[in-house]
Amino acid sequence: MAKTTKKETSETKENKKPGEKQPFFTRRHKVLFGALLVLFSVALLLSFISYYIYGDYDQSSLTSFADRSEKTYNWLGKVGALLSDFFLYKGFGAASFLFVRLFFLAGAYLLVDVSLGKLKNTIFWDLFAMVLLSVLMGFFWDYIPQLGGVIGYEMNLFVQDYIGKVGTFLVLLFGLIVYLILKIKVSTEGIKNFFESRNRAFTEELNEGNEIAGNDVITPVSVVNDMEVEAEEIINSNPSLDFNDAEDEEILSNIELKTNPSTFEINKEALKPTISNPSEIALKTVPPVVTPPVAIPVDVPPVPETPKSEIIHTDDDSFTIEKIEEEAAVEENLAARLVQDFGEFDPTLELSNYQFPSIELLKEYSSGGITINQTELEENKNRIVDTLKNYNIGISQIKATVGPTVTLYEIVPEAGIRISKIKNLEDDIALSLSALGIRIIAPIPGKGTIGIEVPNNNPTMVSMKSVISSPKFQTAEMELPIALGKTISNETFVVDLAKMPHLLMAGATGQGKSVGLNAVLTSLLYKKHPAEVKFVLVDPKKVELTLFNKIERHYLAKLPDGGDAIITDNTKVINTLNSLCIEMDNRYSLLKDAMVRNIKEYNEKFRQRRLNPENGHRFLPYIVLVVDEFADLIMTAGKEVETPIARLAQLARAIGIHLIIATQRPSVNVITGMIKANFPARIAFRVTSKIDSRTILDTGGADQLIGRGDLLYTQGNDLVRVQCAFVDTPEVEKITEYIGSQKAYPNAYMLPEYVGEESGISLDIDISERDSMFREAAEIIVTAQQGSASLLQRKLKLGYNRAGRLIDQLEAAGIVGPFEGSKARSVNIPDLASLEQFFANEQNNL
Repeated sequence: MAKTTKKETSETKENKKPGEKQPFFTRRHKVLFGALLVLFSVALLLSFISYYIYGDYDQSSLTSFADRSEKTYNWLGKVGALLSDFFLYKGFGAASFLFVRLFFLAGAYLLVDVSLGKLKNTIFWDLFAMVLLSVLMGFFWDYIPQLGGVIGYEMNLFVQDYIGKVGTFLVLLFGLIVYLILKIKVSTEGIKNFFESRNRAFTEELNEGNEIAGNDVITPVSVVNDMEVEAEEIINSNPSLDFNDAEDEEILSNIELKTNPSTFEINKEALKPTISNPSEIALKTVPPVVTPPVAIPVDVPPVPETPKSEIIHTDDDSFTIEKIEEEAAVEENLAARLVQDFGEFDPTLELSNYQFPSIELLKEYSSGGITINQTELEENKNRIVDTLKNYNIGISQIKATVGPTVTLYEIVPEAGIRISKIKNLEDDIALSLSALGIRIIAPIPGKGTIGIEVPNNNPTMVSMKSVISSPKFQTAEMELPIALGKTISNETFVVDLAKMPHLLMAGATGQGKSVGLNAVLTSLLYKKHPAEVKFVLVDPKKVELTLFNKIERHYLAKLPDGGDAIITDNTKVINTLNSLCIEMDNRYSLLKDAMVRNIKEYNEKFRQRRLNPENGHRFLPYIVLVVDEFADLIMTAGKEVETPIARLAQLARAIGIHLIIATQRPSVNVITGMIKANFPARIAFRVTSKIDSRTILDTGGADQLIGRGDLLYTQGNDLVRVQCAFVDTPEVEKITEYIGSQKAYPNAYMLPEYVGEESGISLDIDISERDSMFREAAEIIVTAQQGSASLLQRKLKLGYNRAGRLIDQLEAAGIVGPFEGSKARSVNIPDLASLEQFFANEQNNL
């Protein structure tokens, strides 16, 4: 026989049978793995306990795991902090302690070589109890999140969404009953016997001192009361009793009761002269029950380490120097402490009971969805193929995609066909199809095909309800989501206004601009809380946006002049736009102080309580400016409107002010180059000419739309054809009434006060009431020979209000002339020498 090349242990030789393979998971492996599980359960227990003591101090170490210099207080270091945070905060909360039990039992079973199959029942009921406890502790998430954990909290909210808090509690109660009956095997007979045994034990304890020696007869309680009365009478009749005197001892010993003299005894120590009233007798009947003190858990901060010392020896053995090391400085994170104590700042807390509008307030116009007319599709396909064949253009493949109002036919031409040749046949294809609004996309971006968009004979209306209820909108993680409508492929089209960052809408009269604006506003009302977004509505027509007056104290922003929130006067529009510019400057100052770049970072920092409201910081809601007819403002106000609009469009995106401007006349004198450059997002409804299409979109196509909400959307790249969702006036009225009927803020969101130069009314200003910078302002005006508040703002670094008051005071003094529209005020004093003479004469006249 050949010799084996490997040595085998004696144990293997004894247990191994011919032709039988040894199992991989041997007894030694079980012991090793069991020991590992037991030790891991102990480590888990230690990390859990230390988490509830020092968890607040280890939050920073969770994000800087690789930083070895970061100190961790958890008994198992950074790994323990991560484990406890994973199980207790992100997991099942305090119920995660059952994991310790499961790991320990599994390890113990392996150590003693017991099959783990016997743990199936234990594992099932422990997991059942874990889920039950975690959901129950989810009710206390706002106070101690670590009790229920994220999983318990989310499960709690999920159940509450369907059956409410009371129903959730009843479900948990039923789960507890199931656990008691099926796991602990509690029965009604057991509960009855338990209470009967407790009652019997209490009765026996109460009458323990009343048993007759050698008999089972028990003295009634009334007899004991009579003994107490008789003893008190004897003592009261002998007020001079002395317990140290032998005769008095004999009197007390002769106190006998008729029924049973052994049922009680007098506590003579209680009758000592230390009692103020000798008649107060302590009768020893039932021994007092002492309740042990209840241990109250206290969050003990970590004990600071004793500073280490170093002994320095000198040449003289009798003289040594002890050097104490410096104590480590602990920088307490005040923001983290505030978040721990009070939670993150919630801007919606003031209107915490606010209910978003129900989807049922919107009307469903089409129930069956898109209707596909097979005959119509075949006819259009054949006409397109025949028309192209007439011009010697062969097609290798054609595909139809049916949308709500338009069908897209994608064709793949044969090799060697020039795309421009097909593009030039746009009118011929429209003639063959007898349809209005044929649009050819050659080629379709991202595809190797050419698209021909053909209107449907029976278009399907896209309701606002269908796009609002779509998962794409409901689950959109956007700052300002807007559901515009549906694309040709019947997909809900959702865009983020915060990413645009401004929107320019144009289209001929009656093509859907006002409905599009209502769709934008409705989308934001369904998605954003009143604390998160505010609207500034400008409606020169005075009738389009009137319904939104009902939500003034919820969503609207206005000037602090007490007027209507919806602006219809062109003069008030100018003041509002300038007020928004002041708000923009103020917000940029807040962002600068907070050392952040945009409103999202600022609000996140404010939520985490890292910004102090005493320093002027506040939660900043998004502000959406909506102008329904921009051309009318340009015609009446011109540069006074265009300048602040352009300034807001250039700078306001970072601080959360976004503009939506609509016009029915997209000409170059209305939509100027400065405005177009800062409005990359455009929506074009049907226009009447190719020139208007190029003005709004920088390309053609808008003149080939079919109207009734058919639009083209671009954000600086490709065009997307969308059928705008239809929301009717009664639907908007229901939504605004639903919101307006709820609890609101005391007032609308107030914009900064703006005082125009023409608003200086009372010019009879006393010299004593002049501003402290009056003389300096006068010198600047005379030197520049230009009387304007903006000059004083730049030179003296003032706010607009103070600069306006200085101009009024200079006018009252006669240094500058009156307001002359868009021109600068005239300066009546030619030079500084004349100004000095003016002040000297004024002083002499006092």
